[in-house]
Amino acid sequence: MVGLVTGCRACGGRLTVTMADLGLQPASNAFIASLDTAHEEKRYPLRAKVCESCKLVQVDYDVAPQELFGNYVYFSSYSDDWLAHAKEYCDMARRRFALDAQSLVVELASNDGYLLKNFINMGVPVLGIDPSDTVAAAAEKIGVPTLVEFFGESVAKDLVADGRQADLIVGNNVLAHVPLLNDFVAGIALLLKPTGTATIEFPHLLELIEHVEFDTIYHEHYSYFSLHAIEQVFSRHGLRIYDVEQLPTHGGSLRIFASHSNRSDLEDSALLRGLRAEESAAGLTDLATYLRFAESVENCRRSLLAFLAGAKRDGKTVAAYGAAAKGNTLLNFCGVTPADISQVADRNPHKQSKFLPGTHIPVVSPETLLRSRPDYVLILPWNLQEEIRLQLRGINEWGGRFVTPVPVVRVYP
Repeated sequence: MVGLVTGCRACGGRLTVTMADLGLQPASNAFIASLDTAHEEKRYPLRAKVCESCKLVQVDYDVAPQELFGNYVYFSSYSDDWLAHAKEYCDMARRRFALDAQSLVVELASNDGYLLKNFINMGVPVLGIDPSDTVAAAAEKIGVPTLVEFFGESVAKDLVADGRQADLIVGNNVLAHVPLLNDFVAGIALLLKPTGTATIEFPHLLELIEHVEFDTIYHEHYSYFSLHAIEQVFSRHGLRIYDVEQLPTHGGSLRIFASHSNRSDLEDSALLRGLRAEESAAGLTDLATYLRFAESVENCRRSLLAFLAGAKRDGKTVAAYGAAAKGNTLLNFCGVTPADISQVADRNPHKQSKFLPGTHIPVVSPETLLRSRPDYVLILPWNLQEEIRLQLRGINEWGGRFVTPVPVVRVYP
C-alpha cells in the first residue's frame, strides 16, 4: 500500500492521535546526485500517529518500499561500534542456542553481511535476505549467501518448501522498516523451526519518548515499538516473547527473544516481566502520554535554530558529521539550509559527493571537513557520538567544538 494510512497496520484500529507532525519531508535516504535534479525531489507527509487500540506508533503515510530501499546507501560496516555489537551478539547466540554445522541462521535485512560473516567464521551455515541489490552484492563479495527479496510469508513458504527452516532468525533494526507488519511476522512463524528462536532488535519507544528522539521518525520507519505493542503482534501469529534485553544501541533498543507459543519449556524471564511493569508505569498504554510528546519536539527545534542563529551572528562556521537518516529528519523539520551548515561529512563513499535530501547540504569526506577547520561540528547520529568525537579529535587543534542536537542542543568543551 502507498499513500495515506487510515487504520493501524497491526490490528486495524483507529489512528486519530498524532504524536509528532514533522511536516512534508523527502525520503531520508534519497540523496541527490546533482542539484540540477533537485527540483524533481518528492516530499511526503511525515506524521507519527498512535493506534487507539494496540498503541502501536506508526507513520500514517506510506512511501513505496522500492523508492525507500531499492538503491540503499546505508552500509552497516561503516560503523565500528555496530560491527563490535554484531560480533558480541554472534558469540552469545552460538553459546546460548548451541549452534553448529547442522544449524541454519537466517538474517532478515542482512545488509552487507556484517553480522552473518561472524557465524560463517564459526562454521555455522547462514542465509541473508535483503531487498537491496547494492548491499546484497557487497555481502556476496565476502562470502555471505544473500537472497534479494522483501521478506514475508511467500518468501518463507518458498524456503520451507525447499527444506530450509531456521534454528535462529535474526532481525536487527528491520521490523520498523516493514510496511506489511503481519505478513512479515507470519513469515517468521513459518520459517522458524519448532524449537527455534527469533531475536529481533528495534529502538525502544519508551526511550524515544523519554529522550525526545523524534529524529528517528522517518518514512523508512513505518512503526515504533513498545514491548506492549509488539507482544500483541507476535501473539497474533502464534509466537510469544519469552525474554528481553535492553541495549544502548540507537539511543536505547530492545532485543526480544521469541519462540512458537506452544513451547512449554520456556518461561517468561524476570527481565521481561519487569519491563512490562516499567512500560505500564511510564504510561505507554495511555494516549495522553503520546500527546505530550509534541511539545518536547518543538523545544528541540527552537534550541537548534537558536544555536545556528547565534553561530552565524558570531561569525562562526558550522559543519555536520554523519549523513544519517535521523539527521535528515531533524534538518528538514528545522528548515536548515547550506547557509546554516556548510557541509556534512560521512565515512561512507556511497554518500560522498552527493547532497542531503531536502536541505541540499553537500556530503564530503571526513578529511575534507577537517581541512575546512569549522568552529563547530554538529553530530547528527548522536547515538554514535563517542566514536565520532574520537575519529574527529583533530578539531581540538584549532579550538573546534562538538555539538549534539537531541533532546536540546549541547555544546561540548
